[in-house]
Amino acid sequence: MRALLLTSLLICPWLSACRSSSPLAPVKTDGKTQFFIPEINAVPMRALPGKMEFPKVSRTECIQIAQKYLNHLWVPTARNRFHGTDPDGIIVNTPDIDYRAPGSLPGWWVADLVNRGMPYQWGGFSSPDEFNLGISQGKYAGDIYTKEKRARLDDAVSKHAVGIDCSGFISRCWKLPRSFSTRELPLLCDQLASYEELQPGDILNTHNGHVLLFEQWIDPEHTGFITYETGSPPTWKVLRHGLRRSQVTELGYLPYRYRNMRS
Repeated sequence: MRALLLTSLLICPWLSACRSSSPLAPVKTDGKTQFFIPEINAVPMRALPGKMEFPKVSRTECIQIAQKYLNHLWVPTARNRFHGTDPDGIIVNTPDIDYRAPGSLPGWWVADLVNRGMPYQWGGFSSPDEFNLGISQGKYAGDIYTKEKRARLDDAVSKHAVGIDCSGFISRCWKLPRSFSTRELPLLCDQLASYEELQPGDILNTHNGHVLLFEQWIDPEHTGFITYETGSPPTWKVLRHGLRRSQVTELGYLPYRYRNMRS
């Protein structure tokens, strides 16, 4: 049964038709190959401040934090659902069950019911407690990625929404003091010589793109692994699933280890 489950985890994400818009699948736009990448560069690239504290984190702690985001239980209301322009003029679309848009995966969370997993938010860096507080205050529960948001970067982040994006999620799992973008995360890391060196809590990163949190290999041959990520595949929230090594490699993901990671 376990072997069956792991095989399903490894294959299913890549068979879904909607993976054509996933952060791991190329799409054709105007004859050029691009990638759907639900991640925000929340801060400009710059030299890291020498006095900033970079905490130590163990591999066990890192995965435990990821699991808290994965299994977070919350009950939204209609106040947390929003599709339109926020008070600051930023377009927001929460990934609730009523969200449907051409070229985008549908929403998932349901008002007045218990939902599991923190939703994706463009530019999000919410802790579970901050998320709960925001929901109780009527803030928007998540905000999906769009090409327009990618073009505007941090100018498209709504302060009226709560949730987490891919690099914000890694930053939380490593207990960092702020959200580090996919351009910045490698500056805190040593690049691994190969995927074979990956251990729990390491990442697979694309510069100015998307980032995955490695948990474990699923087979002795290391043809696939279990990862945590947050984005669109197969839904707009933190998830844990299996990926094929070959496809991740082909998309240019590089392996890194946080310098303050402890066994």
